[in-house]
Amino acid sequence: MPMGILLSVAALLSWGLGDFLIQRSARKFGDWVALFYITAFASIVLFPFVYRDLGVFLTLHAVLMWGTSVVLLSAVLLDFEALRVGKISVVEPIYALEIPVAAFLAAFVIHERLSPLQIGLIIALVAGLFLVSTRSLRAFARTKVERGIWYAVFATIGMGVANFLFGLGARETDPLAINWFTSAFVAAAAFVYLAATSQLKKISQGWRTDRRLIVSVGFFDNLAWVTFSYAMLFIPIAIATGISEGYIAFASALGIAFNKEQLARHQWVGLILTVIAVTVLGFVTNR
Repeated sequence: MPMGILLSVAALLSWGLGDFLIQRSARKFGDWVALFYITAFASIVLFPFVYRDLGVFLTLHAVLMWGTSVVLLSAVLLDFEALRVGKISVVEPIYALEIPVAAFLAAFVIHERLSPLQIGLIIALVAGLFLVSTRSLRAFARTKVERGIWYAVFATIGMGVANFLFGLGARETDPLAINWFTSAFVAAAAFVYLAATSQLKKISQGWRTDRRLIVSVGFFDNLAWVTFSYAMLFIPIAIATGISEGYIAFASALGIAFNKEQLARHQWVGLILTVIAVTVLGFVTNR
């Protein structure tokens, strides 16, 4: 149990830094180029650890891996777009919805159950998300939704499903195998898209001018996925998801500190409420 919690905390810190760097990468290179850099990094670095087990991709487990890859690709593209156009301190709290999505799937598929306290925390989380995602509480009909919110909402649903599938994939195959396969799939898809749209030259251009950013975002984002996958070998999926979602506070703090993002008072209340609910939920879910 301690090892699973430690790995989840490592994922928390890595995702906080990773999402902060993803926002910079998406704004500098564009969604598809940034996505290629991150997944190509994992494909290259992880290959020496998985090449002897490539036979697993020819078994029935391949269906799970292909499904996880498709869901992850769709969710990541929405995630990148949300971070590119929105405030990181507003977009990040929306990702807390990954917890109820993953918890629902865990309850439906492997029969994990929620206590009344956990349900109450989810309600508090949703209330916090509403507050942090709106600019003004005056005249609800005229409320202006922050940029990037809808991208984040749909990305969150996809990421919640992906989190659950990663947990199953890590248990059925291997944490490194599921990470390598999904990264290779997404990298190939990104390469094909860039080739079809005559943007391949952007890959070499970006590498020549910003290789430090590329290596940093590739390292931290993939470290988060690997530690998260390993954590689910030791603790339930819902607990690993809940604890790792604490990265919201870290990433939001980075956005406020370095990007000088400004929030209204009620948005601060929503952010604090969301972070508290996510943190407590992570520790009480299936305790």
